Amino acid sequence: MNVKELSPTTRAFNNFSFLMLMFGLPLFVCYAILAVVQHGGAVVLPDANFWSGLPGINWTVVAVYLGWLLFQGFMFHFLPGKTEAGQPLKTGERLNYKLNGMLSFLISIGLWATLHFTGLVPGNWIYLHFAELFIAANVIAWPFALCMFFLGRRQATDEEKQTNALEAFFVGATLNPRIGSFDWKFFAESRPGLTLWVLVALSCAAHQYETSGFITNSMLLTSFFVTLYIADYYFHEDAILTTWDMVHEPFGWMLCWGSLIYVPFFYPMAALWLAENPYVLPSWAAVAIGVLGLTGYVIFRQCNIQKHHFRKNLQKKIWGKPPEFIQTQRGSKLLVSGWWGVASHANYLGDLMLSFAMCVVVGTGSIFGYSYFLVFVPLLLHRDWRDDKHCADKYGDDWKAYRKRVRWHIVPGIY
Repeated sequence: MNVKELSPTTRAFNNFSFLMLMFGLPLFVCYAILAVVQHGGAVVLPDANFWSGLPGINWTVVAVYLGWLLFQGFMFHFLPGKTEAGQPLKTGERLNYKLNGMLSFLISIGLWATLHFTGLVPGNWIYLHFAELFIAANVIAWPFALCMFFLGRRQATDEEKQTNALEAFFVGATLNPRIGSFDWKFFAESRPGLTLWVLVALSCAAHQYETSGFITNSMLLTSFFVTLYIADYYFHEDAILTTWDMVHEPFGWMLCWGSLIYVPFFYPMAALWLAENPYVLPSWAAVAIGVLGLTGYVIFRQCNIQKHHFRKNLQKKIWGKPPEFIQTQRGSKLLVSGWWGVASHANYLGDLMLSFAMCVVVGTGSIFGYSYFLVFVPLLLHRDWRDDKHCADKYGDDWKAYRKRVRWHIVPGIY
């Protein structure tokens, strides 16, 4: 449905929702950061005294964060990498993407380690300036999102231009805003925020060691799982090009702010709390969490690689057998083999298991340690709902046939 088909009431409600999210989410993340860093992870009343702990704009930190973005952009554009074609657009065109994420990731981690171990910059600098970095990131991300709005409006299709200005700013004015070969959505989603998430965890571990003289098994587990998750992302970077965000989501404030700020400043709350609260897990709990996280990772990885291989090669066996699929009237093929025959989004199950393992390491220490998992559940449920609705509209009776074959959405036997 385009904007012309929406009733004035629906349009007003949507605009109100966009505004609430744009101003509510930054306040919520800011509250969580202050609660963890300054109040030991307790749930406290956000009164005037609470907000007085909010740091002002530190222009040196703003320059550091801007330098981080420029450094990541430089590597994204200039480092060598394999060129891969994305999914076909509505016009039939396929955009090319240069894949050098793993090299960029290794250089970034290596640079942090070099600065830390040479003593040039302490490894816990990110942790010590975490709230200031959050403010700095917002100072830059909002104007960046505005630039993407104007660029997107210039490059938008006639259909995309029908979207009202507020929705175009929030959701995105066009699918793939580019300057030359520089794809802004791919860059923002895949580089600065994800690598910074790992560096935040490492910085928290460095701070724990600096202040306690040791690194707890809980910190080791959450840092390991975050690093594994992001390293795997870059190792299978070509699979990113078939994800929902890359194929269907326009690039606006939602993805821009979410990628640059929400991911690296809200997701690592467990490590942030552990930095000053060196909680040691019982051995049995550490083993159980390790098994949970690794099992989730295996499910997540197998799901994504099965679908990716299916899209590239219909002869590629899944679990030792030729893939089974439903041939749709539109010409598309709906995979019903492997994990994709167990649930339509079994990859989300693996994702949730891994995210829970990253968070449960805090035990009962702080509810904020579970932030990543608690926000991930509704996010993935909403994505599943959107995807199911999109496919039902797109495939019609073929999707009904698919649903008879694959009943469960995420958790077999439950949902």
